[in-house]
Parts: sequence; structure tokens; C-alpha cells
Amino acid sequence: MDRLSGLMAFVRTADLGSFVAAGRVLGLSPSAVGKAVTKLESQLGIRLLQRSTRSLRLTEEGQAFHERCRGILDDLDDAQETLLQTRGTPRGRVRVSAPIVAYHLLLPVLAEFLQLYPEIELDLDFNDRIVDLIDEGVDVAIRSGQMPDSRIMMRALRPFQLLLCASPAYLERQGTPTCPRDLLSHVGIGFRFPNSGKVQEWPLVLPANEPESRIRHILTCNNMEALRGAVLRGLGIGCMPDFLAAASLKTGELVPLLVDHLDLPGQFNLIWPSSRHLSPKVRVFVDFVSARLFSSECRLPPVPQSPEP
Repeated sequence: MDRLSGLMAFVRTADLGSFVAAGRVLGLSPSAVGKAVTKLESQLGIRLLQRSTRSLRLTEEGQAFHERCRGILDDLDDAQETLLQTRGTPRGRVRVSAPIVAYHLLLPVLAEFLQLYPEIELDLDFNDRIVDLIDEGVDVAIRSGQMPDSRIMMRALRPFQLLLCASPAYLERQGTPTCPRDLLSHVGIGFRFPNSGKVQEWPLVLPANEPESRIRHILTCNNMEALRGAVLRGLGIGCMPDFLAAASLKTGELVPLLVDHLDLPGQFNLIWPSSRHLSPKVRVFVDFVSARLFSSECRLPPVPQSPEP
């Protein structure tokens, strides 16, 4: 069993490039991972990793050994999951990655899931960084946009609409835009994508021959919750998903703007690595979340009517 632990530590370290990242996936400290790899090297009598103060890299022998070990561990996982399927009760840890704002969708349905499957432990990572499911050992993720990786399976969840919103206090102070061109006299709160560093473009459909109306951003951040907070405080107009704005729209703390000029809805997808055998614990999670969070339509909130004079 010690040798198996060493193999797992070595493979994850080689996959992720550091003892720290491998320890995060395996639930071990970096020093424990390093010791396991060193012990494996001692047992084999071969140096597998070249270590420096800044990086790790595989030796020539380590590269060949890594390829064989990956295949062995994959076969072992398949054998274990096949055995678990015969036991009938899904159990074990399911690692889930999702954008930070997705907890508004996911958390309300998880209590029911945990009641149905009490022997499953959910490990939730709410992070706007796009993770590599295979290299980082993630079982399931919620993501939007295209999924070009052929190693990934996908199931559509609910569509969502990006909304332009502002607080009543801001609109009272600055006026309400009635067309995209009016945004030139307003200020905005921008969202910066953590992976690319690009600032989110607002989903406006402009009339033919009308030049793009770029709003001046007075604040930009890489967290959608922080953006929502800034908009609620009247700092400017912000763009956010409908489900993030829903509660504040209902109470009147936020007002939707230019709804008739918005682009088509976006799409959330549930994704997981393709494999020969989908484990029972992952299968029931995928089926449950797909059933609870699937919707074929995106309902926009009504535009508040102006009060009678």
C-alpha cells in the first residue's frame, strides 16, 4: 500500500508540476507528498524528478515511468468503480468546481441531494478560475461557453441572461438610459475575467449603423459578487447574471436597464471527464443536478413601470 501511495503522489506531482498542487488534490501536505515520492525513488533506485528551488521536471526515466503509472492507476480506478457499481449505494467524495456566482443556483438544491445520498461527500470549489478537470482531479464542473476539449462530456443546464442593472439612487442622480447611446453619459462597474484578464463586454444589440457605445468604467473587479455590491451602493451601472440580480430586482434595490437591447441568453453546462466507466457517485450527481437545474427558457424580469405623474 505504501508503494501505491507513492505512485499516486508521483503521478499527481508530475501531472500538476508541484508538490503543493499534488497535495491539494490528494488531501496531503506538500512535505508528505515529497516524502512519498522520495521513498518511491529510493525503492526503485532511480531519480524520477529533477528538483530545483523554482520547479520540478521529470527525468527521462521519470517520463517513461509516469506514462506507465498513469495507465495503471486509470485501470485501478476503473476496476474500483466497476466494483462499486455492484454494491448499489453511491458513496465517496465528489469534487465539484463552479464559478463563484453559481452557488446561487447550486446550494439551494444540495440539501435534497445529500438526503438522498448520505454516503456521498461533496467537495465544492467556487472559483472563477477555469480548472483542468483531468489534471486537477475534478469530478464535475459547471461552466459557460464552448467546451472544445474532446476529453470532456457535457450536459446543458439552464440558460441565463446577462442584465444591465443600476440602483434607484444612481438613476435618480444620473438619469435612466433609454437606448445604448445614452450610456456615454453614464459610468459603469466592469468585470475582469480571472483567466484571460479581459474585461467583460456588455451584451447589447445595437441598431444598424450605430457605433458601439462604450461606457466609462470607474471600477473593475474580478469578482461578480463585488460588482453586484458596488452597483447596489450606487457607484454605477453593472452587468451581471439574472440569477445573481434576481433577489435585488424583486425588492427594488436594483433596476434592469435596456432589456429590449440585450443579446441572446448564455448557457450553463455541467461537464465531467469522459471515461470508460462513470462512477456511481458522479453519475447520480450529474443526473440530479441536471434534473434540478435544467430549464429550456430564460425568463427576464419585467421592466418596472414609471410612476404616473
